[in-house]
Amino acid sequence: MASKRFRQIFFLTTILVFAGLCFLIKWTSVGECIFCQTKTEDIFLKQGNGQFLLVPHSDCSQIPPFLVILVTSSPTDLKVRVIIRETWGKKRLIANKLIVTYFLLGITLNPEEQVAVINESLKYGDIIQKSFVDTYYNLTLKTMMGIEWIHKFCSQSSFVMKTDSDVFVNTYYLTELLLKKIQKTRFFTGFLKQNDHPIREISSKWYMSKNEYPRNVYPPFCSGTGYVFSTDVASLVYRISDNITFVKLEDVFIGLCLAELGIKPENLHSKQTFFPERLKFSPCRFKQIVTSHFVKPHELMIYWNALEKSMDENCPDG
Repeated sequence: MASKRFRQIFFLTTILVFAGLCFLIKWTSVGECIFCQTKTEDIFLKQGNGQFLLVPHSDCSQIPPFLVILVTSSPTDLKVRVIIRETWGKKRLIANKLIVTYFLLGITLNPEEQVAVINESLKYGDIIQKSFVDTYYNLTLKTMMGIEWIHKFCSQSSFVMKTDSDVFVNTYYLTELLLKKIQKTRFFTGFLKQNDHPIREISSKWYMSKNEYPRNVYPPFCSGTGYVFSTDVASLVYRISDNITFVKLEDVFIGLCLAELGIKPENLHSKQTFFPERLKFSPCRFKQIVTSHFVKPHELMIYWNALEKSMDENCPDG
């Protein structure tokens, strides 16, 4: 009987604590209501806002990674994260360079899902999480959380990549291309978007009101499906971000920071290597790309296994 009452009290306490956390998130995350944010609201990003709830187990100062991959994910996407851990996101040495992957999450308002995330973090030690609600329109907060973590805890790394969980990443080819780079600082690359115009149609997922962004053209930026930068850029963007008006489209926000810093995004190769669209798979084709978008979880495993098996095979030029 006492045990049953204890469980009831524990459950009630958990709900009250979580409700309190949600209230604090709602009103203190960036000085305005993130939880009830609409497409048209202006908010401002504040440096260091909120404490990290979960951080990776590893210490970058001990063995500095060559490349840190930050993957935006949602709390319920455990199966996708497991597959990424087994494929392109697996910790490995490529050309004797350490490649590591971490997942960026906001919190879920479902206590059971949050407990599952905590357990996953304890098991894998590769989750970065802060106390903002995990929604699409908080993607800028999620990306800046990853950049803040790099700045504070992993500035010893050489390069950083930000990508999404439905993207195939050829870490072998990416490492090969980065090793050829002479420029090691103020470097930013991806699928370059220049002279892109804000979408003013309110029904669009990428709607941008004139109140949020009054200009008619965005500064150059790289598609959020995958971009790579030298680690010093993480610190530069983090430090200046507090002076940049917040916009919910994270790739555009990063572009605004780069413009303020005078950093121009550039192509990684003379041929296109980042693809924000879905590509038809073939081992030879995927050997010469860095990213392909809209890849389903079961395809990730198939594509990765086929790519690794074909690494020593010759492919026709072009």
